[in-house]
Amino acid sequence: MLKQFKIERVPAPRWSVIVIPIVAVLVTFLVSSILVILAGANPFAAFFNFIVTPLSSQVSALEVLVKATPLILTGIAVTFAFTAGYFNIGAEGQLYAGAVLATWVGFTFTSLPSIIIIPLMIAAGILGGVLWSLIPAILKIRLKVDEVVTTLLMNSVMLYIVSWLLNGPWRNPLSGWPQSPEISAAAHFATLFPKSRLHIGFLIAIAVVAIAYIVIKRTPLGLKMRAAGASLTGARFAGIDTTRTMLTAALVSGGIAGLAGAVEIGGIHFHLIDAISNGLGYTGIIVATLGSLNPIGAGVAAMFIGLISTGSQTVSRVLGVPVYLGDVVQNTLLLVTLAMFLLQNYRIKRVRWILLS
Repeated sequence: MLKQFKIERVPAPRWSVIVIPIVAVLVTFLVSSILVILAGANPFAAFFNFIVTPLSSQVSALEVLVKATPLILTGIAVTFAFTAGYFNIGAEGQLYAGAVLATWVGFTFTSLPSIIIIPLMIAAGILGGVLWSLIPAILKIRLKVDEVVTTLLMNSVMLYIVSWLLNGPWRNPLSGWPQSPEISAAAHFATLFPKSRLHIGFLIAIAVVAIAYIVIKRTPLGLKMRAAGASLTGARFAGIDTTRTMLTAALVSGGIAGLAGAVEIGGIHFHLIDAISNGLGYTGIIVATLGSLNPIGAGVAAMFIGLISTGSQTVSRVLGVPVYLGDVVQNTLLLVTLAMFLLQNYRIKRVRWILLS
């Protein structure tokens, strides 16, 4: 006598939004422990240095917030688009587009005071992201071209444009290095604490989290976005202009990603280099997923990823393991989180007993 089972789709419980990210973190650490052991280190010591050590001093704790700042913005950018069912994988390219325009403003209008040039740089960064996100958005809406493909390919196109600028018209004439001219000193973002790199971009990122939460959860646009994300056909049947809603979500998402580029230029680098992002746009997908497509959750997830990123340097220095272990933990976390959010919608149900003769 055997049991017969079947897999059926069920609504996800409300508590899963909170529980799954926590369980995903624990599972990720368990899986990553195998790699730590293979690297010849103690997993408990590794995770202590990943999580606790960076918070043990003011300098390293502020550095966690520095690393989290662009991740908050790229995470919110992805969250905003994904909520509307527009799968923007192009935050990386949009970040660079914003950085390019912000850099141009920063080294062109050198006579402007800080009170003018900084808002101008921020506006230019947002504009750059919006313009770069417009092409795949139009292809999606008008020609039904898959936005996952187009936004991903646009990342590579933007990287080639940046490389051309840095090795061509913007190459430093004195050092010969592939980097743009320095932006005006007046365009440097003010720091929040003495002798730290934490700048006002962090406050901008927190403000974006609050605004995005209000828009998504408390406005008619947010309701339309959530409806389109849940079911495009159902949203159309309810009378929602899904074309306008998706276009709005795509452009706002690109603008926020472009803002991240402007923040990195004005707050950290002060000139454009080809490694200004180093995957911040892609990491934003991890942040948004771990945050359950909730702006506040994305903000918390960005802090956690910033903690892991800061801690990976400590782990490498103290235990002698590769610094790339932090990237492995982040990518494992994405895969585990995606798998758990997928499986939460299914359950195994016993159908009946089968008699064997």
